[in-house]
Amino acid sequence: MTGDTHQAEDLKQEAFARVYTHRKEFRIESKFSSWLWRIALNLCYDALRKRQRHGECPLEDDPGGDTAAMREHAAEEPSPDLQVAALEENEIVRQALGRLPETGRTLLALRYGEGLKLREIAEILELSEATVSYRIAVALDQITRILEPRLTERKEAGP
Repeated sequence: MTGDTHQAEDLKQEAFARVYTHRKEFRIESKFSSWLWRIALNLCYDALRKRQRHGECPLEDDPGGDTAAMREHAAEEPSPDLQVAALEENEIVRQALGRLPETGRTLLALRYGEGLKLREIAEILELSEATVSYRIAVALDQITRILEPRLTERKEAGP
């Protein structure tokens, strides 16, 4: 969501600190994972709004982002050229995600990044499954329009 590995780690710690601090407010009839996701998403939204207010670089301009983390955890099996190509493609996708509205980025991150089911996302965001499904389709359409020219360029440029 933030495009910055270090900030994401800080937000993760803050989310668990808030869970501990507000543990007495948790409603037992609710699902814990939904409550935790809601806290984490609110922290991400707050961080993104703060970044915008302070005029910091937008997500798509952050060169460090997750790419460094991907390099650290990259498997040694593929050849170096395939690794570089994969990193470049991941960076292109990350930048495209950064250009999406918060809602679309959130939905795609939860669905495809975290692998949550529509029902779980609907619970977390307090929306109907139909609304979640529709908004994911819209976000996929938006990211496709952003990515298509970039990936076509890369394909035409060749290896």
